[in-house]
Amino acid sequence: MSDLTPQSETPTPTTDKITQAARETIYLCNFRVSVDGEWLCLRELNDISLTPDPEPAHEDPKDPIAIERLNLMNMAKLSIKGLIESALNLGRTLDSDYAPLQQFFVVMEHCLKHGLKSKKTFLGQNKSFWGPLELVEKLTPEAGEITASVKDLPGLRTPLGRGRAWLRLALMQKKLSDYMKTIINRKDLLSEFYEPNALMMEEEGAVIAGLLVGLNVIDANLCMKGEDLDSQVGVIDFSMYLKDGGHSSKSAEGDGQITAILDQKNYVEELNRHLSASVNNLQAKVDALEKSNTKLTEELAVANNRIITLQEDVERVKEESSYQLDSRKASSADGQVLGETRKQLKEETQLRLDVERELEVQIGMKQEMELSMKMLEKDICEKQDALVELRQQLEDLRAINQQLSHKSQSADASSKQKSEAIARLEEKINQMSGTIKQLENSDKGLVKQARTLSATAGKLLQQ
Repeated sequence: MSDLTPQSETPTPTTDKITQAARETIYLCNFRVSVDGEWLCLRELNDISLTPDPEPAHEDPKDPIAIERLNLMNMAKLSIKGLIESALNLGRTLDSDYAPLQQFFVVMEHCLKHGLKSKKTFLGQNKSFWGPLELVEKLTPEAGEITASVKDLPGLRTPLGRGRAWLRLALMQKKLSDYMKTIINRKDLLSEFYEPNALMMEEEGAVIAGLLVGLNVIDANLCMKGEDLDSQVGVIDFSMYLKDGGHSSKSAEGDGQITAILDQKNYVEELNRHLSASVNNLQAKVDALEKSNTKLTEELAVANNRIITLQEDVERVKEESSYQLDSRKASSADGQVLGETRKQLKEETQLRLDVERELEVQIGMKQEMELSMKMLEKDICEKQDALVELRQQLEDLRAINQQLSHKSQSADASSKQKSEAIARLEEKINQMSGTIKQLENSDKGLVKQARTLSATAGKLLQQ
């Protein structure tokens, strides 16, 4: 749908292509859109009697502008509802090629174009909704980044392209609803760009702004570099909102398979997170053991030095005492000197006993460290078994992916999106396999470090 204004019903006698295009084009001004449950109903205005709806009771039901606003609001409801439901069922980040997302931008573009005033330039009359969107920067400073990014994007030559880029950036920022409410509340500024009966000036605009809040649950990853936003044709595809029983059953079956695969992927990711946390805890324990081992080695070296020094002192004292006993046996004062020497010898002996007790304590701590190293090796073995089980689950998951890819090849063109999701899932699985290999390498390094620590502890015990 390239225009929202009523078209002439008289056929133009030009060519068959123009006639065929006119037949296939659906104009909202000549049709009335109503929602019956989850169905979209279209009826020509000439075939039904226009009775006032209970909601907009204050408007003239025969006013085509009011009917356009109502139709645009219903289309916005359908597009937003369909986008949220499909995105939640798919369970992934949306990209630019997602068809419901493209249709949502087309509907928003028509909503913003409704009732725009024509501005005369030297190239002719121009209608663009980029002017109202620029007001958001003045009313909300947070929108300055989006406006600057749009102006810096290469390849955008028209205001229409800049407006489309602004909508995409606002959706990725999850602030589209806030920005729309900001400009709708300032109708004094919007009157410069819109007619008084435009959608943005009436209550339908506020309703659409409230519906946009639900889009905050969607994660969009849109790449606008290289995308031709200036020359895109904004046509609403009504077939997306009409139900097909057979296709829906196939889609439900495929969605169930994809949901099962995503559940398995989440389970594998959860196991991977637990394994990573366990590896981090083991690494912290190994670091603590290395620090304690270094400290104990230093303390043991200091204790050995003290023992050697005490032994030298004891030998020296013994030599001095024997020399003093031999040289001073005849004097009466020899008894007093000998008593002092014996007292000093007792003190040195007590000091040596204290050092030996400290050495025994250090040996006990070494034995406890050896026991903790054995427990660490046992934990590492258990983690290796968990890695083997995780690898088996990954192989099962790959087999399921292969079966699903074979089924998707035999399906019709509508299953291309599902095959793309499977390809992305396989890439994530390969990344997870690489991560698991890295974890296995890190576990091997931990085992080597544990063996090195055990050898070092044995050497220290032998010393």
